[in-house]
Amino acid sequence: MPSLPRRSMQQVYGADISTRFRTLRQQLCVSDGVRFFTAPGRSEIGGNHTDHQQGCVLACAVSLDALAAAVPNETRLVRVKSQGYPDMEVDLTQLEAVRSEEGTSASLIRGIAARFVQQGYAIGGFDAAISSQVPGGSGLSSSAAYEVLIGAIFDGLFNNGAVPAEELARIGQWSENHYFGKPCGLMDQTASAMGGGTAIDFYDPAVPKIRPLAVDFTQYGYALCIIDTGGSHVDLTDEYAAIPAEMNQVARLLGTTHLRYTTRQALLEAMPRIRAQVGDRALLRALHFLAENERAQKEAAYLLEGNFDAFLALIRESGRSSWMYLQNLYPSGATTEQPAALALAYCEAILGHQGACRVHGGGFAGTIQAFVPVETCERFVSQMEALTGPNTCRVLSVRLTGAAEVTV
Repeated sequence: MPSLPRRSMQQVYGADISTRFRTLRQQLCVSDGVRFFTAPGRSEIGGNHTDHQQGCVLACAVSLDALAAAVPNETRLVRVKSQGYPDMEVDLTQLEAVRSEEGTSASLIRGIAARFVQQGYAIGGFDAAISSQVPGGSGLSSSAAYEVLIGAIFDGLFNNGAVPAEELARIGQWSENHYFGKPCGLMDQTASAMGGGTAIDFYDPAVPKIRPLAVDFTQYGYALCIIDTGGSHVDLTDEYAAIPAEMNQVARLLGTTHLRYTTRQALLEAMPRIRAQVGDRALLRALHFLAENERAQKEAAYLLEGNFDAFLALIRESGRSSWMYLQNLYPSGATTEQPAALALAYCEAILGHQGACRVHGGGFAGTIQAFVPVETCERFVSQMEALTGPNTCRVLSVRLTGAAEVTV
């Protein structure tokens, strides 16, 4: 039974967007055999930087996606046209990592193909035209959407849709870790591949516990807003990588591999002993993880119970912890430009005691997240964009469909 779902355009998008499909088909310059694949962006709802410590996260797929028209080309070449980027070609006769490709989309394609082969799946050459609504460096995980999309193409064209969504996610993460060169966790790819709301427990990373959640914030009278503060994640890999590295330092000094396998009490008792070895920031980041991991589990429970006020209170706690302990609102040494921090301060002033806001995703730049009462959403968007600029505040919905083939 195929694992990659097939959905109609109406089922995925709730509307006729045939113009977007026609544009992609025309870019391929072929008429027969073209198939369409989609993978959504994601919003991290709970668990800021917990996945790489085998922790718990809460995420949802959102109504922005990467869409591809693809057709097999009977060669070993993958040729991709992505709107806004140079055309790209990857030769699949070479599946080992290419150092000069590190940090590029080509590395992701090669890594995904390599992992497909390692896992016993088929690959082949194809031509694809891709249109992505998920902005790069936006915090909505354009990279994960791209990885899952490429995996879905290989799956749909050459494996009859047999690869489970969880496996597509793991393949994407593996490629990003080993070929692209970014030590990301698995949350982003899983949320994109699965769709809807997802609570994930990575205690056993080889077999994470994935629990779908029915998430519809509008039923509580709130809208999910993602605000682009003007920064980008694109050149911040070192800042991002320092977080798991420092957390792992603390974990090792506590006698384990990851912070998930220790306790807050053990950390507090050991802090005087290990402070000189890791420095203060690493300890603060470890404290963040241990509290944030519990918060993510409670947030999922409150959503299941329908206790949205308690959920929002935890979102506010998460935001404060990321700012004070995790310290991922701006790059190290930044003094004159702190757009995410400033936007959060402005957002809190606008919301007052209503709603909640927090840093979104990896942090350091890019986006923040806000839960805004629906009745004040239009005014909120107008006020935020007075600071961050036109078209920077997106009101998103949760997308139920994850990675899929779209029929037209």
